[in-house]
Amino acid sequence: MRIFISAGEPSGDLHGANLIRAIRRIDPSAQVEGFGGPRMEQAGARLLYPLCQLAVMGLWPVLVRLPAFLRVLVLADRYFRDHRPDAVVLIDFPGLHWWLARRAKARGIPVFYFVPPQLWAWAGWRVRRMKRYVDHVLCTLPFEEDWYQQRGVNAHYVGHPYFDELGKQSLDSGFVQRHRQASGRIVGLLPGSRTQEVHRNFPTMVRAAELILQQYPETLFLVACFRDRHFRWVQQQLADCQLPIEPCLHRTPEIIHLSDACIAVSGSVSLELLFRLKPAAIVYRIRKVHKWLGRLLLTCKFITLVNLLADRIVYPEYVSERCEAEAISRDIVRWLSDEEARGKTLRQLQALRSEECRPGACDRAAAYLAEALSENRRYEAPAA
Repeated sequence: MRIFISAGEPSGDLHGANLIRAIRRIDPSAQVEGFGGPRMEQAGARLLYPLCQLAVMGLWPVLVRLPAFLRVLVLADRYFRDHRPDAVVLIDFPGLHWWLARRAKARGIPVFYFVPPQLWAWAGWRVRRMKRYVDHVLCTLPFEEDWYQQRGVNAHYVGHPYFDELGKQSLDSGFVQRHRQASGRIVGLLPGSRTQEVHRNFPTMVRAAELILQQYPETLFLVACFRDRHFRWVQQQLADCQLPIEPCLHRTPEIIHLSDACIAVSGSVSLELLFRLKPAAIVYRIRKVHKWLGRLLLTCKFITLVNLLADRIVYPEYVSERCEAEAISRDIVRWLSDEEARGKTLRQLQALRSEECRPGACDRAAAYLAEALSENRRYEAPAA
């Protein structure tokens, strides 16, 4: 098999790497090339472009990088023309990936969408693109399969690949042991993996920390920094701050493991919070225009994956153009001080984890991919 895989964000790079390993377990001779990041490269992919370096959100950052995106699109189209892979696998990152799907489809190459964009959440009419340009949608959430199939899209539920990674994680025992010696509580601050998210949400988290410290003055706050530049920026923001807030680079699993509760930006990290049974308040600062657009376009009840899986509020959500530090701090203090409230949240998380945290998504996706390509070859084979 020759497979082209494209991932445009760090989480997609992680899922792409695990998918590559699963493909190679089925076909050790499989050739994988495409766009992604260091994890995919370490898993054996030949990177044609480090697309994860272009991960952005918002109209202006996209416009600034538009020439780079156009170069990537031209590069992909030439690759499809000259090398013609057996399949193109797209992982999340819908903006550019719609165009890649269009070009692959035009070249007659089967397109698989693994970790599809959450079209059911807002602007659901975009499903027409999925139906037109994607041959197979590999769904990560249990309700997605029916949603897509009802709209004429060939969809198959494989589970969320994040749980494949979580089951294999090993924690830095030295880091964990060192911070377990703290005398007070530990609260994790998880400001996201995108630069815009970090800049927009971290000030709210700092203000919430100030309020929490008024009731629990011995609390230590650990900040999970995904990138070097985020770590340096957080350090700069805390330069004149006297609060017990410690930025930590590449220590998200350890921080979640150590924390009594967390404040997190909405995203796939909520699945890790679920996996480790940690109470959390979810924050997402937006601009007023985005809030207005959200009211027009949003079609789901919740923005947090855990709440969507549970179909109820397990993690309080604060999507607002204002600083919601007071409400967030009340949630954290309630979990720190009220054993009954904390126990109720933990029981909800335990029930949901046992029901939804099913590893093996990448193996199932790879098996589906191999079977679909095998069927294509049987269908295309000339009659004897």
